[in-house]
Amino acid sequence: KHHMKTTYYYLFLFCLLVLSCGPPPVEVDLLIKSGNIIDVVTGKMIEGKAIAINRDTVIAVIDENDLGQYRAKKVVDAKGKFIIPGLWDMHVHFGGGDTLIQENKNLLPLYIVNGITTVRDCAADISPSVLQWRSEIEQGKLFGPSIFTSGPKIEGDKSLWVGDLEVDTKEEATEALDLLQRMKVDFVKVTDNTLKPDLYLTILTEARRRGLKTSAHVPFALTLKQVSASGLGTIEHGSYLLKAGSTREQEITDKLASRKLTNREAMPLILESFDNEKAMAAFSEVSRNGTAVVPTLGISHTLAYLDQDDHHDDEYLDYIGSGLRKTYEGRVIRAAKDDAAAVELRHRVYEKTKSIIPLVQKSGMKIIAGTDAGYLNSFVYPGLALHQELELFTEAGLTPTEALQTATMNGPSFMGKESEFVTIERGKTANLVILNNDPLKNIRNTRDIDAVVLKGKIFGRQSLDSILMEVKRLAGH
Repeated sequence: KHHMKTTYYYLFLFCLLVLSCGPPPVEVDLLIKSGNIIDVVTGKMIEGKAIAINRDTVIAVIDENDLGQYRAKKVVDAKGKFIIPGLWDMHVHFGGGDTLIQENKNLLPLYIVNGITTVRDCAADISPSVLQWRSEIEQGKLFGPSIFTSGPKIEGDKSLWVGDLEVDTKEEATEALDLLQRMKVDFVKVTDNTLKPDLYLTILTEARRRGLKTSAHVPFALTLKQVSASGLGTIEHGSYLLKAGSTREQEITDKLASRKLTNREAMPLILESFDNEKAMAAFSEVSRNGTAVVPTLGISHTLAYLDQDDHHDDEYLDYIGSGLRKTYEGRVIRAAKDDAAAVELRHRVYEKTKSIIPLVQKSGMKIIAGTDAGYLNSFVYPGLALHQELELFTEAGLTPTEALQTATMNGPSFMGKESEFVTIERGKTANLVILNNDPLKNIRNTRDIDAVVLKGKIFGRQSLDSILMEVKRLAGH
C-alpha cells in the first residue's frame, strides 16, 4: 500500500508539472515587441502588441503578456516607435536604353532604404530586364522591392516614345495585347502621343474583356467619362482630371478632336471655366466605374517650378548614375525655353491640380501614391520622391491618415492584393517600416525610418545607411 501511495504521489506531482509548464513555445524567426502598430485602414494606433514573423509572413499579432509563448531567433524592441505596412510607389520607370540597365538596377535598393517595399513600373524601354528583376526579386535572388510591371506601353504609329508597341489598327492592337499577355505583364499601360482616340477606347475595352488592369494618360480629345466607362483602371497624372471640371468640357473636347485647338491653348480655357460642382459630379461617376488616379504631384511641382529651383545642389543626385542624370536634361532644356506666359501657366496648372485633391478624395475616387521616379523625369528621386508626394497630399488638404492610405492601402487594392498586404495581421506578408515618430501627427515622419522589414528580414538603421553608401559608390560618388 505504501508503495502504491508513493507512486500515486509522484504521478500527481508529474501531472502538476506538465500542467504548469504548458505547451512548448512557438519558434519564430523575428519578434517585434513594444511598438505602436498603426492600422492604416482606420487610422488608429494599436498598443501593447507584438508582431511574430516566420519566414516572410506575419504569423501572429499577440498581447505583450503572451510573449513567453514565443521563442524568436531575433527580438527587436520597438518601444516608443511606430510600425506601418511597407510603402508602395505605384508609378516608377526603369529605362534609358540598354547602356543604362545597370544604373537602373542600382536604384532598386533606394526604394527599400526609404521603406518602399513594392513598386509599379509604368513602362519604358528595358522591359526584358525589368521582367527578369521581377522574377529574381520574387525568388529572393535580387535585393529590391517587389515589382509590378506593364512591360512596354501601347502607343500610336510613329510615337515619340522609345521601346513602345505602336499600333494603328484594331488588328495591331489585338496583337499588342496578345504579346503583353505572353510576357505575363501585371497591367497594360496606354499613352496618347499619336494613338487615335477611337483605338485608345478599343484597347481599354478589349483589355477589360481579357481581365487585364489598365493604366493610362487621357487623350484631350476624349472625356474623362468616356475613358472611365471603357474600363480605365488608373489615370496617371492629376492634371488629366482638370478638363472634367470645366463647364465647357464638351466644347473644348470637340475642338481638340477636330484640331481647332491645341492642348496648350485649351488649358487656360479649362482653368478659367473650372467648376467644383461639375468636377465633383464627374469624379463621383468615375469613382463608381472603379477608376482611380495617381496624381504624381511631386514631378508636376518640380517641373512647374524649375524657374525657381534648378535642383543642381540636391544631395540625392549623388545616388543617381551619370547616364540617368543625363536623361534629366531634356525636360530641363524644354522648361528653360518657356517664356513668362508659359511659366505662369505651368504654375497655374500645378496649383489647380493640387487644389482639387480634397475634392477627388471627397468624391470617393481612390487616390494612389506614385511618383514617376526614374529616367527622364528630372530630379524625381527613387525612394525619396514618395515621401515628398505624401507631404504634398497633406499640404493639399488630406489628413496624414488619408495620405498614408494612398501609399499602403490603395495600391494593393488596385492590384487585387489586399489579402496579402494593407494591414499588419496574421497571414499578411511581413513588409513593415519602423518609424521613430508618429506619421499620423506629421506625415513627414515617414522619412524618419529606424528599420525596414522586407519579407521577414529586418534591416536596421546601420544596415540601411550601409546600403545608401554602396548605392552612392556605384553612382560614382
